[in-house]
Amino acid sequence: MAERVIGVTGGIGSGKSSVMRAFQAKGIEAVDADDMARVVVEPGQPALKAIAEHFGPDILTPDGTLDRPTLRAIIFTDPDAKTWLEALLHPLINRELRSRLAAARGPYALLVSPLLFETGQDKLVDRILVVDVPESLQLARASARDGADPEQIQRIMASQMSRAERLKRADDLLDNTGSLVDLEKRVEELHRGYLAFAGQ
Repeated sequence: MAERVIGVTGGIGSGKSSVMRAFQAKGIEAVDADDMARVVVEPGQPALKAIAEHFGPDILTPDGTLDRPTLRAIIFTDPDAKTWLEALLHPLINRELRSRLAAARGPYALLVSPLLFETGQDKLVDRILVVDVPESLQLARASARDGADPEQIQRIMASQMSRAERLKRADDLLDNTGSLVDLEKRVEELHRGYLAFAGQ
């Protein structure tokens, strides 16, 4: 197991994946909560069967996989549906995260999660890095990346912890409004600090 675990979080469109890749380029292992959220609903998994029973067969694509855009549209307009889905998936995701983190090697590992605080995943980490951009930039980046309706992106943003609250709970901050070069420079500074934190 890695000596330390650094939690990386931020709102939708803040650039968490770019930050994760910059750390991975330095040989740091990362566990991505979004990846685990896909693993637990793969075909053959009990969670996918439960979702199809709850929402009906139209929630599946013709090849039997989860129709994620359809599910997202439902849960961000129906609070009860969102609550039901979170109660099903969050314990499964957290179990998967703990397993993957236990297998991680190195001075430190990353746990990258948009809902680090909201799901109690912050209890799995030793220190928290918040990737931050203004909300207007979050909206522009997420809309361009996902091709999603800006209104849906705003609903997702509203369902996440507020920017102000995230910043208040950060141990470290990465302002991601600049270029990729700026991001990599900041990651290098953080990497040196995390090596020291892990006693390296």
